[in-house]
This record gives sequence, structure tokens and C-alpha cells, in this order.
Amino acid sequence: MAKLVFGLMQSLDGYVDHQKLGPPGPLVSRHFLEHVRNLTGMVYGRRTYEIMRYWDEDQPGWDTEDHDFAAIWRSQSKWVVSRSLKSVGANAILVADDIEAAIRKLKAQHSGEIDVAGPDLARSLTDLGLIDEYRLYLRPVVLGHGKPFFTGPRPPLRLVASDLIGEDVIRLTYVPA
Repeated sequence: MAKLVFGLMQSLDGYVDHQKLGPPGPLVSRHFLEHVRNLTGMVYGRRTYEIMRYWDEDQPGWDTEDHDFAAIWRSQSKWVVSRSLKSVGANAILVADDIEAAIRKLKAQHSGEIDVAGPDLARSLTDLGLIDEYRLYLRPVVLGHGKPFFTGPRPPLRLVASDLIGEDVIRLTYVPA
């Protein structure tokens, strides 16, 4: 059975605005490159999926790591939860109805780790009891506002690990309590 993991880079005050956080350093970038390479797939909410579609087409000015990440991202299976989208791109399946049943089936049919991308989607899946692990990647930045990691009440969690990633990112890993 696959494990659903919600993890995002966030500020010390709990916001996940990647535009304001800026790009991570080289060691953290390599960490995420390897992380994505080893995934079974990714479940996206509509907004996050639309942002990540950036990686569908090569862009001028990309460096080697950008090309590597794009190739890995394009090859990964993706499930996009949306009632408003009518179609999705390559290697993606649209999940528009009975989200709970679809995600339970997805978990049952696969093994390994499936990333959950998007705080709103994560809240819905948390409310359904479907998230198996939460990974908070804390960067030493205070934003003061933006989209929070937890878009609703924080579920009861139990800390199971803490790791230094790169020079200045702490990963806190929690499971439902």
C-alpha cells in the first residue's frame, strides 16, 4: 500500500509562498531532485498543478539541475484533483468525482510514496484521514503572511524525525497521532 505524504518548504511562521521564499540552495535542491526521482507519483490540487505545469516545457536560461528536475517531473505519474479542469497534461489523470474513493484506490493499488501537493488539497485529504505523513521543511525566513501549510486546524500529530537538509533547512516529520 502506498503512503501519502504532504510536505512543503515553509517559512518559520508557517507560510508556503515559494515566490517569496525564493529558490532553495544547491544541497536542498539536490535533496528534492532525489526525492521526486524516488516517488511513486504525485497528487495535485488544481492550483498547484497549474503552477507545476511550468516544468512541461523547457525554458530559456534553465541550468542542468532545472533540466534534470523537469525530466524527472515529466516522467512521474500525476493525479490531479479538480472539479473545474476538463483535461490534464501528459502522465496525469484527472480525479473529479468521489475524491475519497479515488485516493483510497490509488493508495491500495500502488506501493511506495505518493506526494500530496497543495495545502487546500492536503486539508481535504487530512479531513478524510488519508495523509500518512507530514513533512515540514523549515527555512530561516519569516514572511508574516501568505498561504499557511495547514489551511485548517492542525490535526493531532506525533513528531517522528527531525533532519538537517543542506545548510539551513530543518525537516520535521510527523505522523497522525
